Amino acid sequence: MKKFINSADSLLDESLSGFAQAHNDIIRLNTLPHFVRRIKSTSPGKVALISGGGSGHEPLHTGFVGTGMLNAACPGQIFTSPTPDQMLAAAQAVENGGGVLFIVKNYAGDVMNFEIAAEMLDCANATVLVDDDVSLPKTHSTGRRGVAGTLIVEKIVGAAAESGADLAYCKALGDRVALSTASMGVALSSCTVPALGRPTFNIGNTEMEMGVGIHGERGRETMALTSASEIVEHLASVIDDELKPDKSRPVLLHVNGFGATPLMELHLIYHLAAQFWQKRGINIVRSLVGNYTTSLDMAGCSITLSILDDELIRLWDSPVHTAALRWGC
Repeated sequence: MKKFINSADSLLDESLSGFAQAHNDIIRLNTLPHFVRRIKSTSPGKVALISGGGSGHEPLHTGFVGTGMLNAACPGQIFTSPTPDQMLAAAQAVENGGGVLFIVKNYAGDVMNFEIAAEMLDCANATVLVDDDVSLPKTHSTGRRGVAGTLIVEKIVGAAAESGADLAYCKALGDRVALSTASMGVALSSCTVPALGRPTFNIGNTEMEMGVGIHGERGRETMALTSASEIVEHLASVIDDELKPDKSRPVLLHVNGFGATPLMELHLIYHLAAQFWQKRGINIVRSLVGNYTTSLDMAGCSITLSILDDELIRLWDSPVHTAALRWGC
């Protein structure tokens, strides 16, 4: 294992300190317990959006704290859920009279700990569960995982909350976006968790792992490595079969890197995915390409498609100013 670290035990604390220093115009880091919150004050009655999860997926979620997105994010240890006391402290710090909306990726630890925090919280609150990973069947024992589509939910709901939408509206909006979003990923290599010191699974030089999660989990199938065109055809076909987008509806296409894939390759994947849907008459009106929901140093990517309408386009286009996503400000 070759990484820029002092020790596996100190990595998260030191990384969060560096993140807070680099973006001290946007966020503040709270310690004991850890959470990141936005600096800019919000209007009384604004719904407070809080998300979080295990570290190792940066910039998700801490990189999306700021105007137009999250009020706070709770980082757990690498690939480990944050604790209920982190979520409770974050909620109490940023709640401003409009209640709290938790945006939660569907992983057992995240779901359980956010539920505990919600029960302990002494204000109105609700939860949006994101489960956009269509590599797993809907009947899977723990449900589908929340992956890169989480960013889409956070951005659109964040814009609504910023404009004054109430808790019930933000909750319903988040559920609607989550239901209209599907993702699937592929990996060419595993990732190495510093505390483990070796790849989480082995994959041959002529193999790829189709349908991986973002915690170093194996995919649903190990396949022979093939061309980018065939890889995109496989991913996009599964997503298309799930969403069945109507030609009359605009869509957002997001190609996300897992941490070790060059932008040159990610833009190639976007080009091929756009061709796939354009040939089917689908109108791609918004795009996002880059490393946004990573898996440490995994080589690979995911494709996400979100079905939009005029309201969702407006909310996506609304100003945002965070460490990792910003426009219109």
